[in-house]
Amino acid sequence: MQNTIRYIETELRSVYPKTEITGLTRLIIESLTGWDFSQQILNKNRMMDNSITDSVISIIDRLKKHEPIQYILGETEFFDLKLNVNPSVLIPRPETEELVQLILKSNIKKDGAILDIGTGSGCIALALKSKLINATVAGVDISDDALEVARRNAKKNNLKVVFFESDILNWESRNWNQFDVIVSNPPYVKESERLQMRPNVLDYEPAGALFVPDNDPLIFYQRIVEFASQYLTPKGYLFFEINEYMDAEMTKLLKSFRFKNIETCNDINGKKRMIYGNK
Repeated sequence: MQNTIRYIETELRSVYPKTEITGLTRLIIESLTGWDFSQQILNKNRMMDNSITDSVISIIDRLKKHEPIQYILGETEFFDLKLNVNPSVLIPRPETEELVQLILKSNIKKDGAILDIGTGSGCIALALKSKLINATVAGVDISDDALEVARRNAKKNNLKVVFFESDILNWESRNWNQFDVIVSNPPYVKESERLQMRPNVLDYEPAGALFVPDNDPLIFYQRIVEFASQYLTPKGYLFFEINEYMDAEMTKLLKSFRFKNIETCNDINGKKRMIYGNK
C-alpha cells in the first residue's frame, strides 16, 4: 500500500495542497478496499491487487481534471449518513451540516411537519428525519434527476421521507399542506462571484443549484418567504442557508413579512451563513 500512497501523492502534488491529498488518499483507499483509517495503518505494508491499482490510476486521472472526489466515488458522508451523489446534485457542504445542527438545537416541534425546499440529494431532509424520527419530512425540487438521487438516498438509509417535484418560484400552481418547519438552501451565489469559484465547482456541479442573477439575488428567498408566510403554522420556523454578504437584506426581507425572533448565525469560519425566524 505504501507504493500506492506514494503514487497518489506524487501525481497530485502539483494540483492539490498536501493536507487535501492526505484526505483524498484515505477516501480513495477506503472506497476501494473497505478499510477505515485504522485498518489502513494496519495494512500499510500489504501489496495492493492489480485491479485496485488500475482503479487508483483512473481516479487520479479524473482528480487531475479537478473532478470532485465525491462524484468520482459516487458517495459522500453527511451528518453520519452515507449519501449517493452525482453531477445532478450539489455536494453537501459542512456549512449545511451546521444548518441542520441549528435546526435541531432550536425549539421546533419535534413531531411536526417539515419541508425542505430545493432538496437536491435530500441531505437536509434525511438528516433531520434521522434525528427527528416522529417528524413528517418532505423534500421538494424542480429537478427530476435530483429527486431520483434523493429517493435512492432515503432507501439506502432506510428513512421515510417523501420527495416530490415542484417549482417553488411558481408555488401557487399546486396545493400545499401546512408545515411547522420550512428549511431551504437555495441558489445564492451571484453570477459576478463565479470568478471566485474553484474549477471543481464551476466545471462539475449543477449551475442551476448555485447561481442567481446579480440584479435579483434574492429571487428564491423572496418566493420562499412568500410561500412560508402562508403555509407555516403559527409560530412555525423558517430556516435558510444564505450568502454571507446578504444577511442585512435577508433580515429586511423576513421583517417585511412580519417574521419575528429573526437571528443570523455564523458558520465555523465566522461567515454569516444562516438565518431563521418565526411566523
